[in-house]
Amino acid sequence: MVGSPKAPEFGAEAARSWARESVAALERDRAALDRINVYPVADGDTGTNLLHTMSSALAAVEGAPDVLGDVLGALAAGAVSGARGNSGMLLSQVLRGVAEQLRAATSMDGAALRAALHQASALAAEAIAEPVDGTMLSVLRAAAEGTGDAGDELGEVVRAATAAAIEALARTPGQLPALAAAGVVDAGGRGLVVLLDALHAVVHDGARLAPDPPAADVTVPTEQGGYAYEVMYLLAGAEPDGVDRLRTALAELGDCVSVVGDGAGAWAVHVHCDDIGGAIEAGIETGRPSRIRVQRFADQAVAHPVGQAVLACVAGDALAELFRAEGAEVLPLGDADPQVSDLVAAIERTRAAHVVLLPNEEGLGERAELAAKRAVRDGRDVVVVPTASPVQGLAALAVHDPARRSADDAVVMAEAAAATRRGELRIAESEALTWAGRCAPGDVLGLVDGEVVLVGRDFPSVARDLVDRMLTAGGELVTVLVGDRAPAAAADRIVEHLARHRPEVECACYPAGALPAALLLGVE
Repeated sequence: MVGSPKAPEFGAEAARSWARESVAALERDRAALDRINVYPVADGDTGTNLLHTMSSALAAVEGAPDVLGDVLGALAAGAVSGARGNSGMLLSQVLRGVAEQLRAATSMDGAALRAALHQASALAAEAIAEPVDGTMLSVLRAAAEGTGDAGDELGEVVRAATAAAIEALARTPGQLPALAAAGVVDAGGRGLVVLLDALHAVVHDGARLAPDPPAADVTVPTEQGGYAYEVMYLLAGAEPDGVDRLRTALAELGDCVSVVGDGAGAWAVHVHCDDIGGAIEAGIETGRPSRIRVQRFADQAVAHPVGQAVLACVAGDALAELFRAEGAEVLPLGDADPQVSDLVAAIERTRAAHVVLLPNEEGLGERAELAAKRAVRDGRDVVVVPTASPVQGLAALAVHDPARRSADDAVVMAEAAAATRRGELRIAESEALTWAGRCAPGDVLGLVDGEVVLVGRDFPSVARDLVDRMLTAGGELVTVLVGDRAPAAAADRIVEHLARHRPEVECACYPAGALPAALLLGVE
């Protein structure tokens, strides 16, 4: 007798998939969640806060061992480290609850998920100084309680939890007058539904239960009452009894107080108040505050990052103008390469929620990735498209579409950059042995993907040979960036050569000023 097929195991890779699905879903629904954010303050950032918190969690699992407990622990720690707003704080406790229940596990079944949801509900309620019904807390509690009769099969427990959360979300307008007046459900509760629905999709082969968020605009108060500032910081070195005293002290200063931990000694603190110094001093009395962030609600609509931007690292004014003309924002490169902090500052200056970073140099790739991770922790969604040359950056910009979903747009840009072969011509400054033979000072070196493949004395001849060599594998467009050290007619000779011998290939030439090479080539 053949038994029923065994359900797929929910291990480390499934947990990573859940995190990726959650980030993708929150990115898709971010604007809708921001739009329905009317409680406790109508500051329009719940979706953005949830996305940034979950993105920070996802970034933290990159170096985690391929073991379920380690992946979940990294997700929880990353979420606490990058938590934004009350909703982000609560989201971090959902992940912490799951991580604590499965710390030593290699796979998750329905019984473990049920226990994890109850643990998450308890942790979230404990973290909030004044819990309120009709919020993310209510939806989380309902999700945990809804699994009671679902058995121990993971798929059934996930289905029951998600369905119960959807039903609880629909009840939130009847629990909070602010929601009823605006005709919306709770934004944080909706975010939790997104998270559970992503888990449902992972467990049930892509199937989802939650309906799409409403597309209609929501009328919210234009003037905010209550406190003037939102204060957030991380806290280390705090004892549990000290954390309890901190919650009490912050509740005396303001509202929307939450103090959440990752279970390993790190805490994130959040409060709405007027006394910024008092909120920070309370943290100093409890432990060691760091990454202090203060936001004035009156400024939030202006300061909050929105939209998309492409940030390109470029050398020289001519190349900077070329990239600006293609719609990119520019970080000029001087004599010294920018440090990680310089890249982070440039990302912040874009004031965009979603940033595609084009390093445009081989040596900047690693620093660009570090800057992107730091910017994600500080509240932005940043993707590095690996461009080792400005010609690859221009190829990526050519397919950039601001109307496209940002994650999809980054993928398309990365594909365009990867499909662009890069070449360059340099003038040898000293004698050396290359892959193409020995060169002497003044020789013209032709490089493809950073390796010397041609050595000659006549610049136009080497340029023509290099273009022909790069087109051997095919190509429809040649981009030529002409530096100050190239002979005056170098670009014209390439155009004439292609018109005579490869008329089907389009050629675009641009002056590029002070390049490190005499001439850069891109073949697409």
